Amino acid sequence: FSGLNEKADDAGFIVVYPGGTGFPLHWNASGDDGPNGGTTRDVAFISDLIDALSDDYNIDPHRIYANGLSNGGGMSFALACNLSDRIAAIGAVSGAYLLPWESCRPTRPVPTIFFHGTGDPIVPYEGGPSRAFDVPFPHIPTWADELARRNGCTGGPVDLAAHGTVDGLAYDACDADVVFYTIDGGGHSWPSGVPLPQVIVGTTSDEIDATHAMWEFFAAHPLASPQD
Repeated sequence: FSGLNEKADDAGFIVVYPGGTGFPLHWNASGDDGPNGGTTRDVAFISDLIDALSDDYNIDPHRIYANGLSNGGGMSFALACNLSDRIAAIGAVSGAYLLPWESCRPTRPVPTIFFHGTGDPIVPYEGGPSRAFDVPFPHIPTWADELARRNGCTGGPVDLAAHGTVDGLAYDACDADVVFYTIDGGGHSWPSGVPLPQVIVGTTSDEIDATHAMWEFFAAHPLASPQD
């Protein structure tokens, strides 16, 4: 429903959809390793998957990216924190960022682009528990500011051109760029993707194409070589 297949065909990149574990399929992205390995295990799985794919396909090791919706967005953040030597940049929509900051220890700051709707009923923009999950979701604008601080952004956020009800911020003077889009009234769904049931997720915005914006961001942020 993200339209990534079509974008991959158009732009000439490989898109892969790993599926997590359990029922429903999900990632262990909260940093709670437990007896089965949790986040550590899932990060190792993604690293092993990159190795396996690289054996069979012509993959540029400087252009490997991660993105996802909801729990998948949270897992993308976990990869930025724990696999920053392999993941060039990440993207997320309605991300469930439950990994504690003290568990985020990247070897380099990772460029990040993310989207969140103010009407998200599942991962609330204002943070705290939702009707579906009794967990401490972060206040998204505060989380964005902390990410920018950790990515070395020394200037304040700069307003990007608005897209109807969508406002964007690009943090300034960063070691690794951070771009944050807020969809006023937007729900727990992929902007310009296939709409999910509105009664469950809320409104799907068509005023910005998250997949197109992510790919433009990714294409501009390869992983630097050590000599660079």
